[in-house]
Amino acid sequence: MSTEHRTAMLEKLEALDTEHAKAVAGGGSKYVERHHARGKLLPRERIELLIDEGSAFLELSPLAGWGSDFPVGASVVTGIGVVEGVECMITANDPTVKGGASNPWTLKKIFRAAEIAEKNGLPTVSLVESGGADLPTQKEIFIPGGKLFRDITRASARKEPTIALVFGNSTAGGAYVPGMSDYTVMVKEQAKVFLGGPPLVKMATGEESDDESLGGAEMHARTSGLADYLAEDEHDAIRIGRRIVARLNWRKATSITGPSYAEPDEDPEDLLDLIPSDLKEPFDPRDVIRRICDGVSAANGTVFDEFKPLYGSSLVTGWAKIHGRPVGILANAQGVLFSEEAQKATQFVQLANQSDTPLLFLHNTTGYMVGKDYEQGGIIKHGAMMINAISNSTVPHLSVIMGASYGAGNYGMNGRAFDPRFLFTWPSAKSAVMGPQQLAGVLEIVARQSAEAKGETFDTEGFKGIKEIVEAQIEEQSLPHFLSGMLYDDGVIDPRDTRTVLGICLSVIENKPYVGTDRFGVFRP
Repeated sequence: MSTEHRTAMLEKLEALDTEHAKAVAGGGSKYVERHHARGKLLPRERIELLIDEGSAFLELSPLAGWGSDFPVGASVVTGIGVVEGVECMITANDPTVKGGASNPWTLKKIFRAAEIAEKNGLPTVSLVESGGADLPTQKEIFIPGGKLFRDITRASARKEPTIALVFGNSTAGGAYVPGMSDYTVMVKEQAKVFLGGPPLVKMATGEESDDESLGGAEMHARTSGLADYLAEDEHDAIRIGRRIVARLNWRKATSITGPSYAEPDEDPEDLLDLIPSDLKEPFDPRDVIRRICDGVSAANGTVFDEFKPLYGSSLVTGWAKIHGRPVGILANAQGVLFSEEAQKATQFVQLANQSDTPLLFLHNTTGYMVGKDYEQGGIIKHGAMMINAISNSTVPHLSVIMGASYGAGNYGMNGRAFDPRFLFTWPSAKSAVMGPQQLAGVLEIVARQSAEAKGETFDTEGFKGIKEIVEAQIEEQSLPHFLSGMLYDDGVIDPRDTRTVLGICLSVIENKPYVGTDRFGVFRP
């Protein structure tokens, strides 16, 4: 175990906590205090009361918008929580950030939450308090924003219940969230739901009106019929919401948890010691597997049944259980994927589909091997074979980027473009087309060849400054905060929480039936 590795990881986790704190802070102390002074709860306070006491809430995309012109968190909280024993997708507007107005990152975050709910067959509970679109960015919101309404109605058609608890304003396009949800609860004297507020109505029709007659909770409960339940206050609205979920008669499609399971044989705390700060330094993913998977017990025999351990040793494959649930694991060992690793992965993915077993990908790869011998040996067709298998696999996929995830290795290991059910990164992760030094070096070679082709002298000293700028830019854009801000993952997590996070995800996927496929694209021999 390395104290140097632990120190470096703890520093990264401290930086991560700082960024998460920005999301929790919302619009800042001034607006938080104003919100509390009005007798209202903050979004995470509402979620805490909504979910079952003592249960976990898996927050998703908390760093959305990081590095953009908008506050970290994108003015909405999304995540999976257990309500009356039912796993639900929960979304909650943060009214302390510009009144909960939706910016472009808000949309992307909500769309990702809706995608997770659809793929895993989850009911959705929306905790609504939003002033609608952030008007200065309407050109980026209006056209794609219609997808939000489409997703709500399609969820209802799939018999995946949608519930809206309205705590404040829900105006303009936002009025359709309670309008299109299966169940709508409005808080008396707080909820305001209308397509156009008094100023807009005055401008459009000349009519004089007030908030309550246009869109007050009591009006919608007594007159328009938009409100199915009228709550006395926020706590009452949450109580009603919990009762609605309790009456859904919700049943999981399957439950494959074993009768019992053992905690890992090795302490997950040690994960902080395993990951080198220099990703060029290899580490054994089996050490990770022993700390996130079930330990030895009478129920499951061994921790990890490794498949083809002597072949393609740069990729570790095998079978294990996490919280009693079976998984097939593909984990990078020495970083580079050779032809043997690609062929081994292809067979393993087919076997997982044959046995209807979910797959877990643990990334630490610099990509597929390059060079004359490897090109002639068929690395392209073998890498394509692996990507073919993963692209067409129909069992649920989960991905954790532990270290490097570069180039086509990111694709072969089921990166974001391949639609894993969930993808999380560790603070040690980096992901890009290639490493910063390699990319800058390639640019220098290309620039040198271009100058020589023109009969010019290449300015080596002058290009040094460009290389430094490129390296710094790629390094920044490879870091987990940046990637998470772009919603290229579902969150940056503490390595010690990996087992818990994966356990929640494996439980969530049981809400919808799945079977493996025996149909893949053409494999080139």
